[in-house]
Amino acid sequence: MQKLWGGRFKDSTSEIMDEFNASIRYDWKLYKYDIKGSIAHARMLGKTGIISEDESKIIISALEEIESEIDKGNIEFSVKHEDIHMNIENILTNKIGDLGKKLHTARSRNDQVALDVRMYSRDKVEEIQGLLLDWIKALVEVAKENIYTVIPGYTHLQIGQPISLAHLIMAHAEMAKRDYQRLSSWMEIHNTMPLGSGALAGTTFPIDRYMTSNELGFDGPCANSMDGVSDRDYIIDLLSAASTGMMHLSRLCEEIIIWSTQEFHFVELDDAYSTGSSMMPQKKNPDAAELIRGKVGRVYGDLNNILTVMKGLPLAYNKDMQEDKECLFDGVETWEKCIKIMIPMLKTMKVCKDTMLADAKKGFSNATDLADYLTKKGVAFRDSHKITGEIVLDCIDKNISLDELPIEEYKKYSDLVEEDIYDTIDVFNCMENRISMGATSSKQVKVNIESIESFIKLKQYR
Repeated sequence: MQKLWGGRFKDSTSEIMDEFNASIRYDWKLYKYDIKGSIAHARMLGKTGIISEDESKIIISALEEIESEIDKGNIEFSVKHEDIHMNIENILTNKIGDLGKKLHTARSRNDQVALDVRMYSRDKVEEIQGLLLDWIKALVEVAKENIYTVIPGYTHLQIGQPISLAHLIMAHAEMAKRDYQRLSSWMEIHNTMPLGSGALAGTTFPIDRYMTSNELGFDGPCANSMDGVSDRDYIIDLLSAASTGMMHLSRLCEEIIIWSTQEFHFVELDDAYSTGSSMMPQKKNPDAAELIRGKVGRVYGDLNNILTVMKGLPLAYNKDMQEDKECLFDGVETWEKCIKIMIPMLKTMKVCKDTMLADAKKGFSNATDLADYLTKKGVAFRDSHKITGEIVLDCIDKNISLDELPIEEYKKYSDLVEEDIYDTIDVFNCMENRISMGATSSKQVKVNIESIESFIKLKQYR
């Protein structure tokens, strides 16, 4: 079978080369973008007189019919036609004859694929931003239910200070907010149209790139034709955002996995997002969270893939760049699926508040408050820190907590300690007394929640 580009060649490519060279196995999912871009291109060709208006209308009508047939599953793509672009062009030509061959006037597959992949990426950015808003709303919902839920806060996975669970959850909301903003930045940078760049040098035809750009919803055409066909920064930036977003999901999953152990028993995942063991009948495994944690490496790999492909390529298009699509599709769609499962997993998660409170009272999480108490009484902080450390050591030896140490023992370390020390080191008060902006007190957590809710409202009604 003669290739659409076969005029230069005497012999056909081998069957194994056809298979190796083809990308239709995965780039078929670009068909809607390819047809949409082709319709805009055909309309522009007719408007500028490069082809007649009647020819343009026939091509557009045929492309719309082809899209409908693909949607219904009535069209089978062929490896012989390599990719989605040539498959659709071949279908079009079979449908309307030689007129179909005019569609590719003033266009190369180089700018065509760059257009399709950019439109796919743009749609995914918008879809994921919508999911991120749903994710942030889920986090806020859980936070609102747990403003007064005391949980030990950790550093180095050692108990540090008592905090509210809402404060911790809102930290993840802030991460998700940055993920959203990162995608907004992507849109500001990358919403330019490559179509009209040709193979690399533009075209001799009097095309109107602004017309096609407006029709396809871009901010404008790219300014340099070589950059238009060779740029894959938009894929790199999107996979970078996906990698960061997946890392954020994984950090919460790690906490949920730890919390759901019998040793912690801070949370229990709903049965819908857990699995059992084929051998051990007592097991309830947090597989949804573990899978998300595991898939982070996959998305990191997708990012590394495109970075490696692009690192040594001279301008302009090189066949290496065919490798851009599989990693893009996999990376963004994996991120998308993980957000979709995180939302119900979090919302259905049971919080074991009593266990959290009991553990917050362990490990001397109120030691910092004791040091602050002494400092407010006039002791230099470094001295307060030393005295508190000695008191903690004494309590460890006695196997008691700070609130179990008698006032007489406290006074051995400092005459400044009074009965009010017990109110000060109560873990709930420790949490509530942290009143600095952004801190864990209920007042500050509510401010944080209101700020995030304003962000959600602003983005939803843009």
